[in-house]
Amino acid sequence: MARRYSKKASADVAGAMKKRKAGTLKSGRSGRKVKSRKQAIAIGLSEARAKGKKVPKKAKKSAKKSAKKRKTAKKRKAKK
Repeated sequence: MARRYSKKASADVAGAMKKRKAGTLKSGRSGRKVKSRKQAIAIGLSEARAKGKKVPKKAKKSAKKSAKKRKTAKKRKAKK
C-alpha cells in the first residue's frame, strides 16, 4: 500500500504530539492549550501542509458511502 504522508510530515506530527504531551501546544486564535490527541495530529498535519510537505488535503470518501449514494440516486430516477 502506498504511503499516505511523507516521512517529514510524520515528523511534524510527532513534534506536535510531543508539544501536546509537554502542555505547550496551543490552538489557533484562542491560544488555548490542546488536550485532544486528534486535534494535535490535525495541527501537525496543518503545519506540514503549510511547509509544502506531502500531505493529502482531505480524506477520501469510502467506497461504501459512494455506492450507497449511487443506489439511492438510481431509485429516485426509477420513481420518476
